[in-house]
Amino acid sequence: MHGDPMMWVAGIRALYLQALHPRTVRGVMQNSDFRRDAWGRLMRTANFVGTATYGTSEAAEKAGARIRKIHSMLTATDPDTGERYGVDEPGLLLWVHCAEIDSYLYVLRRSGFPLTDAQADRYIGEHLVSARLVGLGPADVPANQAELAAYFEKMLPELAAGPDAWDVDDFLVRPPVHPLLVPARALLWRRVAHLAYAALPPYAHELYGRAAPPPATVSRRLRVTGTLLRCVPARLRWQLPPKHILRAMSRLGPGSRPAPCKVGR
Repeated sequence: MHGDPMMWVAGIRALYLQALHPRTVRGVMQNSDFRRDAWGRLMRTANFVGTATYGTSEAAEKAGARIRKIHSMLTATDPDTGERYGVDEPGLLLWVHCAEIDSYLYVLRRSGFPLTDAQADRYIGEHLVSARLVGLGPADVPANQAELAAYFEKMLPELAAGPDAWDVDDFLVRPPVHPLLVPARALLWRRVAHLAYAALPPYAHELYGRAAPPPATVSRRLRVTGTLLRCVPARLRWQLPPKHILRAMSRLGPGSRPAPCKVGR
């Protein structure tokens, strides 16, 4: 699944969803120059996902230890109460984790990636490993679709679209680029960002206060986008850094090549 090009759309959807948790997005905004180093931050996240998915066990453990160490040193302050809290609070880590997994699963399935409910449950269960790597106890993490849905239902009262969420929204629609790339941003990137936003759940659209197309229209656009992106040869797509898939195939042999047809095996 993680070798599919729609993962990039899913990643943007995850950022939109994560920004709706005020304590979580505040921790990001107060500990990083999001706008100045946004691309670097996105690539570091993609690198961790790639390492946890395709790297060796040793590499994955080292990546997790590095993230846990960084998080342990960072704090944020609630501007309303003055409360200072660590960004490694289990509740915040869990929201980030669940928003990512839900987005990966939702976007890929709606864009045509073949996956049964049993396989979707298996996918969520496999991510208990990545949850452990960032510092969560696997027993506290949703392990299937039913548990994930119950978790989001429970979290609804805590969600809101505050100033930090709007900053994330503005960045995702208009990321800083070289002036020569502004037309390409308007033509290509904005379409991707709008598609990722449209794929959010209805409560997220209500919180952001911006309508989205009907679900059937969103599904059609996801399928069309997925079909087009999957026409790009995988070998070409995988040449983009940091080349996790190619390195894994070199280490494990050509039989390890990711392919949707292997999901049911």
